[in-house]
Amino acid sequence: MIPVGIVGWVVVLGLLIAIVASAIRILLEYERGVVFRLGRFAGVKGPGLRFIIPVVDKLVKVSLRTVAMDVPPQDIITKDNVSVKVNAVLYFRAVEPDRALIEVENYLYATSQLAQTTLRSVLGQSELDELLTHRDKINQELQEILDRQTDAWGVKVSNVEVKHIDLPQEMQRAMARQAEAERERRSKVIHAEGEFQASQKLADAARVIAGQQSALQLRYLQTLTEVAAEKNSTILFPLPIDLLKPFLGPDEKK
Repeated sequence: MIPVGIVGWVVVLGLLIAIVASAIRILLEYERGVVFRLGRFAGVKGPGLRFIIPVVDKLVKVSLRTVAMDVPPQDIITKDNVSVKVNAVLYFRAVEPDRALIEVENYLYATSQLAQTTLRSVLGQSELDELLTHRDKINQELQEILDRQTDAWGVKVSNVEVKHIDLPQEMQRAMARQAEAERERRSKVIHAEGEFQASQKLADAARVIAGQQSALQLRYLQTLTEVAAEKNSTILFPLPIDLLKPFLGPDEKK
C-alpha cells in the first residue's frame, strides 16, 4: 500500500502544477490578451509568454488580423424602383481589443449586422445606373459610414466591396436591348462622320483640280491607265481637247 503521506504530497503537487498551468498564457504575434481582474478591466497583454493570477484574473484573447466577412445577399429597391439583390465583402479588424470586448457583446456579429443594414440603406438611395457604373464611389461611401459607426467598438473597417448585383430577367433583357441600340447608334454616327470627312476631302480635291489645269489632265491619264489595266477591252473615253494642244502645231492650235 502507498503511504497516506505520499498520496497527500502527490495531490498537493498536482494542485500546484494545475495552478501554475492556469497562470501561464501564450499569446501569438497577432493576438492580444484582455485581462479582467475580479470582473474589472485590468489591462491588455501583448504577444509572448504571459502570467495571470489564477482564479482572480481572466484573460480573453482577441485576434488583430483582418477579417474578410461576406455580407449575405440583400433585397434592395433602388431609387428608381428596381428590385435587385446585392452582396458584398467586408474587411475589418479590431484595433482596440479592450473596447472590442467591453463596448459590444460580439463585435464580429455586430459588424456583420451593421454592414447588412448599411448596405440596404445606402444602395436604396442610389439609382440602378449608379450601382452599375459608380461602384467605387458606393464602396467608398459604405466604408466611411461603417468605419465611423464601428469606431466606438474599437473596430477599423478598411474596405467594403460590392461583389455582385443580381438583376431581374426582364431588366437584363431591357439593358441588352438598350446596349444594342447604343451600339447601332454609334455605328451610324461613325459612318456619317466618315461620309462627311470623305465629302470634305473630295471637295478639297475638286478645288485643287479646278485651279490647276495640268492636274486635271494628269487625272484623266491616270484614270485611263487604271481602266486599261483592269479589263482587256476597247474603251471610249472622252478626251478634253486641251489635253492635245501641246502636241498640235501653231496653225492647228488656232
